[in-house]
Amino acid sequence: MVSELLHKYIWLVQTFIRAGERGLSLREITDRWEMRFDGPYSRRTFNNHRKEVEEVFGIYIDCNRSTNRYFIEYSEDVADENAEASWLINTFTVNQMLSLGKERLSGRVAVENIPSGHRHLTSIMEAMTENRELEIEYRKYSSPVSERLTLRPYAVKENAKRWYLIAYCIERQGLRVYGLDRVTSTKITEKTFVMPKNFDVEEMFATSFGIYLPEGKGQRILFKASGKDVQYLRDLPLHSSQWEEGSDNDSVTFGIFVCAKDSTGKVYQDLLMELCRYGSKIEILSPEEVRQAVADELKKAADRY
Repeated sequence: MVSELLHKYIWLVQTFIRAGERGLSLREITDRWEMRFDGPYSRRTFNNHRKEVEEVFGIYIDCNRSTNRYFIEYSEDVADENAEASWLINTFTVNQMLSLGKERLSGRVAVENIPSGHRHLTSIMEAMTENRELEIEYRKYSSPVSERLTLRPYAVKENAKRWYLIAYCIERQGLRVYGLDRVTSTKITEKTFVMPKNFDVEEMFATSFGIYLPEGKGQRILFKASGKDVQYLRDLPLHSSQWEEGSDNDSVTFGIFVCAKDSTGKVYQDLLMELCRYGSKIEILSPEEVRQAVADELKKAADRY
């Protein structure tokens, strides 16, 4: 049921994106709905869907009272493939299209499997929409047994082919991040909670590399690349904060601003692995502790061979 509603919300958003600035009248919306879903669409249901679309995706369907036409302001921005809300919409849309066209597209479409999948995602988003606490069974990689936790689901985030839940844990009395591939069951409770004022998951992870909750202040990390690797890094930045610091004849110096070390002083593993992934294609210039950590990790790898 929840999955079906999400598909309808997504269809509604995409219908308005295609309509552009001119928008749609209620009659046009109703006609398109009836053609797509083969059923009536009342004004009351439409207004309820507008409210849910805003709560779930943060997208507001406005109305021009002078023309009585509905529209999404800055629809081009909403359609921007770099926007997280749009990415979420596109993820659901692609999955729906693959399901509907499975037989007709067999052998023609290949997608990578996300281990966490969407098995718990829709129920988590339902709990988020209604601000209800969740009970989950969660098993860490380091533990042979699972534990039952009570969570206040604040946000979901995708990273490196995995879905994560950012939630306040009642038992731990603090904010935690949970990989959905390690959740074995979920149950929505009747108990509600109040979201923290001005909570913003993008802002929370602005200086994070990966899915860790950043500790302390961010810092500048400078690295150098040359040749075709420069264009690769321009097209696919290492981090959303990436900028170009300077260049010479055959190389470009890039910079990112992230929280690089945890409370123990160690470079975060996600950041370290990403920097090492580029191997000899980039050179870390500063800070020295990050440069040394990458050098040590690459030496360990070389020693294995």
